[in-house]
Amino acid sequence: MRLSVSAPPLPARVDFAHQAMRTAVFLALAAWLSPPSLAQYLPATTSSAQRMQDSGEWAQIQPHLPDPATATAQMLETQADILRARRFPLDAIDYYNYAMARGGNAPELLNKVGLSELEMGNIQLARAYFGRSVKLNRKDADAWNNLGASEFLDGKAVDALSDYKRAVKLDRHKAVYHANLANAFFDAKDFHGARREIAAALELDPKVFDRQGTGGVAAHVLSSKDMAQFSFEMAKMYARSNMEEQMLHALGMAAEAGMDVQIEMHKDPVLVQYEMDPRVVTLVHNALLLRATRPATVSAERPASPAGG
Repeated sequence: MRLSVSAPPLPARVDFAHQAMRTAVFLALAAWLSPPSLAQYLPATTSSAQRMQDSGEWAQIQPHLPDPATATAQMLETQADILRARRFPLDAIDYYNYAMARGGNAPELLNKVGLSELEMGNIQLARAYFGRSVKLNRKDADAWNNLGASEFLDGKAVDALSDYKRAVKLDRHKAVYHANLANAFFDAKDFHGARREIAAALELDPKVFDRQGTGGVAAHVLSSKDMAQFSFEMAKMYARSNMEEQMLHALGMAAEAGMDVQIEMHKDPVLVQYEMDPRVVTLVHNALLLRATRPATVSAERPASPAGG
């Protein structure tokens, strides 16, 4: 049987189906968002090129995509996870939405959609999805943590602090929650709370502050002064755990952010033994050279999009 002459080409119809599905999900969010807020989240039409569907990799993926009309919710969610991992976030969002339409776990899927939006730098949109996720399941620690990251980036530090506290209360055994809460405490100038959470994070995972990722520590940007103090506090924690490599790295970060670390080390009973260590002398020298070459107008404000990926 021949197709009608008026039928659009397959890529155009696929794009239309993708757009219709994404728009439907936005309309479903209307019950949670106020009408004025909803307008700023309406999706823009995306071409195949914007979705990177003209790449050779997409040509290999497309023939193996499950049918949204017949595949199970789990199959569709797994496919979305794969698409997101392979850097096709818009198509991943489509498949998360297909999974919801097939009866998948809505709070979990909304959280994953939010992460995909956050990875694309759509902070307010990500916050809307995370907010909807925690509204449906108030015991999801991951969603509260991710909501906190998006709110911190959106300039809502007080709300972020509250969200991180909820995440830690729900799951005290995840280092990244304590690390993010420590960052939020520093932003609020609650240094005692920050030190407590740094210690808790390092006890659970000594490398938690070295990792970067969406919704993690990389989503936070402190002022230069706070970053220096934050890094120095980490150095003290590392020194007390005999983790010299990590201690030196944290001292280097503090020095690069503007702190005279040797003066501060002289005041600390553990760090004082490293005050004149050749490695410390070198990192201080390197930090001075680096700061001397930086433009004087570098801003310490939060970025428009997350730094992680």
